[in-house]
Amino acid sequence: MKEMLKNVVYAGLGAAFLTKEKIEELTKDLIEKGKMSQEEGKQFVDELLRKSEKAKDQLDLWINKRVEDRISQLNLATKDEVAELRRKIEELQVALNRGDGQ
Repeated sequence: MKEMLKNVVYAGLGAAFLTKEKIEELTKDLIEKGKMSQEEGKQFVDELLRKSEKAKDQLDLWINKRVEDRISQLNLATKDEVAELRRKIEELQVALNRGDGQ
């Protein structure tokens, strides 16, 4: 019963976006209704927080990967490439200025 309740909560609340306060509030309600003991409640909170953090980390990684994929598909210049172009432009300007003075 306890495992089924956990699974329902994980699925229904979207564990990736639960805050510690919401988790503790949910657990308090379950304890008050006699659905779990104080110790089970503490373990439940700890487990949900752990899973929530893991889900957030995985979501961040997934989003970052998708953004990097999209940026690479756009074939945009990198910071290093732009810096190299600026350096070359400055060199050309110096060379042109030297040529104007002769």
